Amino acid sequence: MIDTTICKSLLGNTTYFILISRIAFRKLIAIVLPFRIKVHTGLESQQEPRAALIEYVLSFPRFDDDKHDIEIQKVVNMAEAMIEALADRLVQVLKKRGECVLEFQSQFNDMKAQLDLMKSFLADACKLKRKEETVKTTLSMLRELVYDAEDILTDCLIRAEYRKDGFQYCINFTPRELLFQYQTGKKLKDINERIKKMQKILKAYFKTIGQQSIHDDRSSIGKRWTSPVYDESAIVGLIEDTKKIIGWILPENRMLHRVGIVGMGGLGKTTTAQKIFNSKQVVDRFEKRIWVSISQTVNEEEIMKTMLKQLGHDVNGLDMAQMLPKIKRLLENKNYLIVMDDVWSAEGWWDRMCAGLPKREGWSSCIIITTRIESVAIEMGVEKARIHQPRILNEDESWALFCKIAFSSNEEAKKHSELEEVGKDIVKKCCGLPLAVKTIGGLLRSKAQSTEVWRRICHNFHDALTAKESENSVMASLQLSYDELPIRLKQCLLCFSLYPEDSEIGAEQLVHWWVGEGFIEGRNAATSMELAFDYLSELISRCLVEVVQHRGYDGRVYSCRMHDLVRDLTIKIAREEAFCSFDEQGRQRPSARSRRLSFTNEADVKSINRKSRLRALLIMTSSPIQFNRNIVLFRIKSLRVLDFSQNKLENICIEDLLNWISSLERLSYLNLRGVSALKELPFSIGKLRNLQLLVLSGCNNLQKLPLSITALQKLILLDTGYCPIQYLPQGIGRLSNLQELSGFKLVGADNKDGCRLAELQNLLQLRVLRVNISEESEIAEEELTVLSHLKQLKVLSINTEGCEKEEIFQKLDRLLPPPYLEELHLRHYRGVLTPQWINPTSLCHLQYLCIENGDMKSTSPAFEGCSGTTWKVEGLCLKFLPRLHMEWEMVQRVMPRIRQTRNVEKMRDKFDDCKIEAGSSTASASNNLQKLRVLLVNVFLVFKISSTLCKS
Repeated sequence: MIDTTICKSLLGNTTYFILISRIAFRKLIAIVLPFRIKVHTGLESQQEPRAALIEYVLSFPRFDDDKHDIEIQKVVNMAEAMIEALADRLVQVLKKRGECVLEFQSQFNDMKAQLDLMKSFLADACKLKRKEETVKTTLSMLRELVYDAEDILTDCLIRAEYRKDGFQYCINFTPRELLFQYQTGKKLKDINERIKKMQKILKAYFKTIGQQSIHDDRSSIGKRWTSPVYDESAIVGLIEDTKKIIGWILPENRMLHRVGIVGMGGLGKTTTAQKIFNSKQVVDRFEKRIWVSISQTVNEEEIMKTMLKQLGHDVNGLDMAQMLPKIKRLLENKNYLIVMDDVWSAEGWWDRMCAGLPKREGWSSCIIITTRIESVAIEMGVEKARIHQPRILNEDESWALFCKIAFSSNEEAKKHSELEEVGKDIVKKCCGLPLAVKTIGGLLRSKAQSTEVWRRICHNFHDALTAKESENSVMASLQLSYDELPIRLKQCLLCFSLYPEDSEIGAEQLVHWWVGEGFIEGRNAATSMELAFDYLSELISRCLVEVVQHRGYDGRVYSCRMHDLVRDLTIKIAREEAFCSFDEQGRQRPSARSRRLSFTNEADVKSINRKSRLRALLIMTSSPIQFNRNIVLFRIKSLRVLDFSQNKLENICIEDLLNWISSLERLSYLNLRGVSALKELPFSIGKLRNLQLLVLSGCNNLQKLPLSITALQKLILLDTGYCPIQYLPQGIGRLSNLQELSGFKLVGADNKDGCRLAELQNLLQLRVLRVNISEESEIAEEELTVLSHLKQLKVLSINTEGCEKEEIFQKLDRLLPPPYLEELHLRHYRGVLTPQWINPTSLCHLQYLCIENGDMKSTSPAFEGCSGTTWKVEGLCLKFLPRLHMEWEMVQRVMPRIRQTRNVEKMRDKFDDCKIEAGSSTASASNNLQKLRVLLVNVFLVFKISSTLCKS
């Protein structure tokens, strides 16, 4: 604390007394506080005044300004001059001492270097944190530190954006800017000191304990093993599974074909392989059968020793170089079956192993691979069509398996009919996962067979599953899948913990969240959005996430869900790692340390802690929620992700909400999809300089966007689809980082405020463009080539609903398309023929074409290509085109990569009953079926590679 004498010495008597009034108080705080006392006094030993002076000044008595205005007005004018002079002097001093106070570059570089060193610790620590409390605590501290560092960096970048636009208070050496720079420099110094201190602790810790723990962990992982021996009496179902796979492996004259059994932990992959391995058909068919348990730590020498032992060969005295040739000689001229069970990676060892196995025409040998990771099976040579994914058990099968485990016999199970109701409730909570059914059945078998005991187990079901920490327990099995995830995927997976049980999760919402919170950043040619979808696909490939809806021709995921027990695992880990706040029952419990929350009711909103440092907030309920300016939520300024897409926010004061949103300077992802009360975004939205993703689709009353939106230079996604928006403002072309633009409305020449098509040629990063054309739209002659400049554009949608102007369709017919387009949607097109540019030469990279709700009668001659040119299209969707006539033979000829599917076959069967042309009979329609001149009335006609119906 500094005393009155020091303050007077620093400021002068007159300034000190004026400080008591609010007028001078504000001026002084803005100018003087960033600077050291020693600047004025030369007292090197004096403490810096920032905290002390603020505390001291705030303790001054406050007087009513009205009573004292007359008395102090004379000295105020004098004081202002003195303060201005003082400020000038301080600025000059700080210019000279800029390296000490204002320079961040070296500190940011230092921080980055220190954090990079910590990454290697994180990679090892993830396997230790379940055992060592020291590591748990350190990880928690490190996360908080990283959050603080990210906040500082974000604040600096936002400030730089303001400075670039010439905001007066961000210009160097203005009082406000100097205060910001001083505070930021101090925070950076503090963070770097904290990192160094943490490194010292960890260095000492790992020298004594950590490395041994890592070794122990890896050793214990390597000891996991399986064998072909199994208990037939403990198996339920699998009849169809084993029959299908045996049907794959028995046919002769196939040279070392491979089959994959892929699924989540505990689903029964190993049991299925065991049943196949021991089936009479397989025993009779293969002369040699070998079972190899791979597990997470691959040891090539042990694998080969196992194979040699099962082939009856003594391994003593053999070195590693002799083993594989010996295996090859023993298997030569024999039909053999090898089961590679529980494979986690094929990298490094499989190519060598596979190269040493005999492969001869006429000898039908086979390898069965069980794994949790689909990509591993594919890497080992399994065709997609030969991957089997075991299903979960239905209720009857689950109950039958449970009875086999929980009771010693069927007769005993019948004796305890009073337990059936509660037993079935327990079984339901296993969600069809065989390992969960066996685990809980084994637990109940050791308990008293009373209704009370079983009800208690049912009530504490998740605790019962988690309590058993052996390697064969459910959670331990699932935990292995999490432990083996790359670090980049772990945070993405934990996001699923915030979604309600059994919920269907939109893929776009997920990837927007990941990108918005900074879990994923673009690299090389891949954008952050593209990588995010790749990450989701990888989680699906690892059987941790299940697909609900996906597009047929390329597998693009639309929605997904998570098995309840995997979700329980993510909740457990999220709680341990302070990713989210959960209680012991897995319910969200907001606290001051909460970083991410999802609300399922209004009570959740009211439970937010006023000191919360939330980074992500998602509303998961469609029920009405009350918002007003007095709620604690509106005091939180730390959010980076804000998603209201599940709630229409019908009973709120939209002005209060928007004012709060505009104050969230760190906000990176904002989703207001379907908010009906939203009519216009405020100009203040332009303050969100960190905003990357803005989703406004389905806001059915949104009329316009403010001009300030063009200041959001970090924006990569702007979605105003399905909004009655009049136009996007001029200047959209300045958003040079924009990668996805949906709902772009083409304006007429007389609209001076709207963005024209010509502006889009500056958006060189654009990957997705969805254009709406109305009766008021116009395309200038010079704008016909605009799209051809967008060389990164992959997806284009043109919707002309409500437009009848022939001039527009003439211009659309003459467009020059993007050169590398992969996906095209043409909706409500009123032309008689398809546009001339829809041809295999102009769209030589196109993979998917969708034309729907149009008046077209036929394709243009250019559609068929020339000089033997064919399409690369894999998916074709023709939808609600009542006048279109198309010959199937022509489609097959010009689009050779399209194959018929069962769906198409069924439709072709139905075409016998359709009227092909007005007045034609069913008979004539049948006779013309080969040409397939089809009148498509409210019917999807889909040709594609995948057997799943395309979804546009």
